[in-house]
Parts: sequence; C-alpha cells; structure tokens
Amino acid sequence: MRILLIHQYFLEQNDGGGSRWNEMARMWALDGHEVTILAGMVHYTTGVKSERYNGKYVFVDRYPEGNIRVIRSHVSESYNTSFIGRLWGYFSFVFSSLYAGIFFAREKFDIIIVTSPPLFVGITAYVLSKLKRVPFVFEVRDLWPESAIDTGVVKSKVVIKMAYWFESFIYKKAVLMNVLTPAFREALIKKAVPDKKIILIPNAADFELVNKVSKDFDPIAFRIDHSISKDAFVITYVGAHGVANHLVQLIDVAERLVDTNVQFLLIGEGMEKNMLKEEVDKRNLQNIKFIDAVPKKEVFKYILASDLGVSALKKVETFKTVFSNKTFDYMACKKPILMLIDGVSRELVEKSNCGMYAEPENINEIVSKVKFYLENKYILNKQGLNGYLYAKDNFDRSVLSNKYLSELIKMVELNG
Repeated sequence: MRILLIHQYFLEQNDGGGSRWNEMARMWALDGHEVTILAGMVHYTTGVKSERYNGKYVFVDRYPEGNIRVIRSHVSESYNTSFIGRLWGYFSFVFSSLYAGIFFAREKFDIIIVTSPPLFVGITAYVLSKLKRVPFVFEVRDLWPESAIDTGVVKSKVVIKMAYWFESFIYKKAVLMNVLTPAFREALIKKAVPDKKIILIPNAADFELVNKVSKDFDPIAFRIDHSISKDAFVITYVGAHGVANHLVQLIDVAERLVDTNVQFLLIGEGMEKNMLKEEVDKRNLQNIKFIDAVPKKEVFKYILASDLGVSALKKVETFKTVFSNKTFDYMACKKPILMLIDGVSRELVEKSNCGMYAEPENINEIVSKVKFYLENKYILNKQGLNGYLYAKDNFDRSVLSNKYLSELIKMVELNG
C-alpha cells in the first residue's frame, strides 16, 4: 500500500521526543509498504531548525531503515516565541506542506493519514485528498482546541470560534478517525461523529527497542558515567517542558525532599525549560538534574537506571482524557509510575497496578506518595512487572501497528 502521512512534528532520525509515528512508519515500510511523510523543519519542543535546512523551503530526505521518504517543508521559526508566533508556525506549515505535497509528492497514493495537533494540518490533508482523489484518515492525538483553551494558551474568541468550526468541518470530511484513548472516542461521539467512523489505536510501548537496550545493560555503571549517585532514589520525567506539563510542581516536590536521597531527572525540551532551570537555581536545589532531549535508545537507558517514572500534566479537565506517551516507556522498562494525571491515565495505572496516582499540583499528596515508595521499596519491582505485563498484553507497538494497517487496508478497499 502507498501511504502519505502528514505530520508536522515527525522526528528527525535519532531525535528526542514523541516517536509514535517514526516507529509506526518504520514497521510498515519494513513490511513492504511505501511510506511518504510530509513533515516540518522545526522541532516541536525546541523550535530549532537544523542548519541543513537553512535557505530551503522544501528538503527531501530518506530514512534508510525501510526506505522511508520524508519531505520536510518550511515552518516559521517564530513557533516557540509567543501564541501569535506559534499560530503562524502552524499556518506556515499548512502553506509549505501544500506546496510540497503538490510538487514533491506527485506519485499516486492509496490513502492519506494526517495526525494532529495542530488541528490545521487537516487543511493540507483535505486539499491534497481532493487534488489526488484519495480518502484521508484524521488522527486525534490531543483534543484541540480544548487543551489549548484549558491551559490558557488560546484566549482569542475569534480563534476559538474558527478552530471549533474547522474541527467540525474536518471531522465530517475524513473517511475514518483514529483516537488514542477511549475518552477521545466519547468526546468525538458527543460532537456528532458516528461511532462506526472511529477506531482506537493508542500510544504504545516499543518492546523491541527496550529488549535491545536492556540486554547486558548495567544501571550502576550508567549512573556513574552520567554523574548520578548510585545510592540515589532516582525519579525520572521524560517529555516536553511546556505550559501543559506544569513541571514547576516537580520542583516544589524536590524542594520538600531535600533531606532525602531523592534525585529528579528531567529529560526533554520545551518553552518553559529555561524558566524551570532559573527556578531551580534560585532555590539552590541540588536534587534536580536537567538533561537535554536524547534519542529513544538513550531515553530507555535513563529510565532503566531509574527507580520510578513520573507522568505529569497541568490540572485541567481536558487532560483527564489523555494517555501520556512516556507512560508506556516506563511500563516497557518495568518501572513503576507516579501518575500526576487524572482521568484515563489514572485509571490505566490503577487498573494495571503499575504505580500510584497523586492529584496534579497537590504538592503534599505527591510528596506523600514519594515518601511511601522510599519506605516501601519492595513494591517497586512488583509494580514495574505489573506494568510491563499489562502493556505487553494491551499496548505492544508491533501488534497495534498491524491493527492500524488492517483498518487502513479495509478503508481503502471500501473506497476503491
């Protein structure tokens, strides 16, 4: 099958960040399917553009594993400067990806997949589907604009009204919609999307890579090599450092635990990272270490060398509908999870008994849960194994990618 994926944030090779689609595309390509990706030139957490793109509006690349073709197009570098800058970053990609899709992706495709946020990539999908006479599938990785409204990122009534109108339009035009959580399905049905039009292929755990990394891995040697005390109780957060993540709550917790051997590792990039670093310096905290975004292979090493993983988001209603994708990395590495996200993420941890929930932004409760782990370390291995087994049964990347592909093939046959 010939697949065109539109994904503004598709990662560079060996780049740090959400790698759901890098892994999915690789698996499909290795199975013999032709995969072409329209992607942006700016990383979604850093706002940085690689030097090789300087002066270029479109850049065609190939990823050797599976021979995936990646067509990268211009994104404004004002993306991480302000709300207006981010909005222009979204629309600059709409214009450039349309150009790239028309003039650099000329071959015939069987189906187009577009994954959001941002919601506006749906414009590219809709126009190209009309021009190429190909159906498109719309994937919802986050409820947008709800999440942007709840976190205060979007306040303009005009923008909000426009976003809701476009959301309704693009949902009607898509032949199929994939959601990442059961709560997303419920939200879409409330928005009058037919249930039969929705499939559920969630985020997943990459057991193949974990198995490669964990073979002969020495966590103590890794800690020593990376200046992490071998006697510390290491709590690792992996992910974006943005408004939605509200990582200042982890700084507040670390300040309350200075008299313990707890060490926080915060891995990733984002708009608030510099502010967070300044806050740690201002409080003179020695038990928080910031680590720049690293490739997935290195992420797994940090997690394997940790005692506990933490998933965190701001305390808003919309985030009760999401799974944090790093949660599945912790599960694959057999690490228990301190879950600071209510709703479906809390239900996941409690159902699988792979960690503990604490109310987001409730510092007293979070500190209490950390101290529970410090006093009951016997539970770490048990919860870690529970998470691994549950993820193996329900969130194996290879199984879910095959399921996704089967749904796409079925849709192509129905629209053929």
